Amino acid sequence: MIIQKWSYIKGGAQEMSNNPKDIYKGDECMGFEKFSVEVLQIRGRSYDIGVQIGEKMKNHPIVITFEEMAKQVINIKNMKAIYEDFAPHLLDELEGLSEGLKLPFHRAAAILSGYDMPKVEAMGCSAVITKDYYVRNYDFSPRFYDHLFSFIQPEECHASAGYNLQLIGRHDGVNSKGLVVGLHFVSNDSYKEGISAWTAIRMVLDSCASTDEAIVMLKEIPHAACYNFSIGDKGGDIAVVEASPDKVAIRRGDHYLACVNHFLINELKEKNRKHIEHSIRRSAYIAYLEEQSLTAYQMFNEFSNRQSPLFFTEYGDLFGTMHTFAYSFTNARLQTKIAQGIRGIDVNFDEWVNGKNIEYADLKGKIEFDAKSKP
Repeated sequence: MIIQKWSYIKGGAQEMSNNPKDIYKGDECMGFEKFSVEVLQIRGRSYDIGVQIGEKMKNHPIVITFEEMAKQVINIKNMKAIYEDFAPHLLDELEGLSEGLKLPFHRAAAILSGYDMPKVEAMGCSAVITKDYYVRNYDFSPRFYDHLFSFIQPEECHASAGYNLQLIGRHDGVNSKGLVVGLHFVSNDSYKEGISAWTAIRMVLDSCASTDEAIVMLKEIPHAACYNFSIGDKGGDIAVVEASPDKVAIRRGDHYLACVNHFLINELKEKNRKHIEHSIRRSAYIAYLEEQSLTAYQMFNEFSNRQSPLFFTEYGDLFGTMHTFAYSFTNARLQTKIAQGIRGIDVNFDEWVNGKNIEYADLKGKIEFDAKSKP
């Protein structure tokens, strides 16, 4: 297959060289800002996990940001009914967060439950799912980032590890059954009162043991917006769930799938944003990588490398790479690092589930910006 190569330039795109590595050459760097992510390890009851995270994040700037963004009141009855259907223990965690943050439950629910949230724009993500491994980049802004990576082992559900979003939700993660899930924003077409993608991911990680089980749940969850969900399990079953508020479709693959920020299934294509050229180019580059037969380690380095066509620094435009997350289905190897971090996490997740804590307290990286894109 011949892939047309493009160079992404602010303000437009133009035909470029025949070298796929020439895609997306960014603006010249004007400076850096250091940033870090705290690594949490918590085992116990869901309520106690919520209390500990709440106490840790009390008065944190991101909680204040979420509070400013959230509605004053949501329909608590409807929110509880959805949680009870898919992950009732998360109501206990939400109660614990309320206690830890010293917020009334109705405010904690409005801010953190992921139910009936205001619309989110411009979030980008790229992932590759193979029968052997999963690798994903999350692209957005440090202004709307929890700065938390949590290893948790609740008594009531599967253990998991992943990047927090609104504390209770996850950008991406893996559970103790070897199931991996990540989110990819598509559009706000048909937006309605429902559950956010990051809360849906948490429900899947906590309750599902396989790709098939995740698909069943994602078909039933009342989605608020249009998202892709990239999924893989240790049995080699890989899929992308293309989910909208009124329709959900499944894209399967035998051994290799790319997932970015637009729908590919015909019946859902009309829900894509008007301009999806950026997403199409990333998908083409991931397709090119299939020809390279990369190992999990090599693919992780390709995604996390500052020079990669899949790494972005447009933080001011809500499109800068925040982290790279990877998991190997063959040996339970969990790898992650934040943007331009020197040292990341590289552990056997099964060993953590069996009681062996890791020695990482935080992850350190840097946000690169230019005159236009400073966050």
